[in-house]
Amino acid sequence: MTRQFMTGKFKSPRATLGQGMTEYIIVVALIAVAAIGVYSAFGDVIRGQTSVAATALSGQSATAGRALVTTGRTNATEQAKSKTLSDYEK
Repeated sequence: MTRQFMTGKFKSPRATLGQGMTEYIIVVALIAVAAIGVYSAFGDVIRGQTSVAATALSGQSATAGRALVTTGRTNATEQAKSKTLSDYEK
């Protein structure tokens, strides 16, 4: 081996490729964590808007989509209040 290679002046192309892939994975992971945070913070709003958009695309009125969201939210809230930890034990 030459002295320059041993001192680390030259990186192999494979090491550089691995470094780029690692940076890419870190960026994708950060974006995923941010998306999960935003969705958990604004989940009800996003779910409502998605439902209204899906209902409108299916040809129904936006009012039907809003009613669907309200009904779903009410049912989910009632179920969450009525369940306790003993409901999840086997």
